[in-house]
Amino acid sequence: MGKIIFYEGRNFQGRHWECNSDCMDTFRHFNCCNSIRVSGGHWVAYEKPYYMGYQYILSPGDYPDYRCWMGFNNCVRSCQMFPPYRGSYKMRIYNRPDMTGHTMEFMDDCPNVHERFRFRDIYSCNIMEGYWIFYEHPNYRGRQYFLRPGEYRACGDWGCHNPMVGSFRRMRTMM
Repeated sequence: MGKIIFYEGRNFQGRHWECNSDCMDTFRHFNCCNSIRVSGGHWVAYEKPYYMGYQYILSPGDYPDYRCWMGFNNCVRSCQMFPPYRGSYKMRIYNRPDMTGHTMEFMDDCPNVHERFRFRDIYSCNIMEGYWIFYEHPNYRGRQYFLRPGEYRACGDWGCHNPMVGSFRRMRTMM
């Protein structure tokens, strides 16, 4: 069973709230979030209610300050737990919307999309197997985007405002 604890203060201080299921609006539970403890499961925390805004991928562990989870600020307004996955990983990326243009298939992590795909922009993708995380910059830095299996016909479908993806990796869960 998964559990995530949100703290208003840094270093797990102040008012806190424990959660063990998806929550589309955390506002009634806490005002701000400066530290998080994940004691079970893997989670995606969102900056805005209803699973919108910046996404933060959280594995079991302690995050004593919002910068530790690559947070842009101390605002977390919704969260989702995602189930463990032990299968294979497979996706196709495209340099044009609606899964057109040049394509490349991946089954492993990619620290620099431009070096492997030869294009800077990913406009669409098809996640065929597994969970993936897209990062705004190479070497797994910048904004994060969590993708479940399915078709993403435009970068806005995964929450991005521009098609620039610098790196991506498989979201592997250890159980």
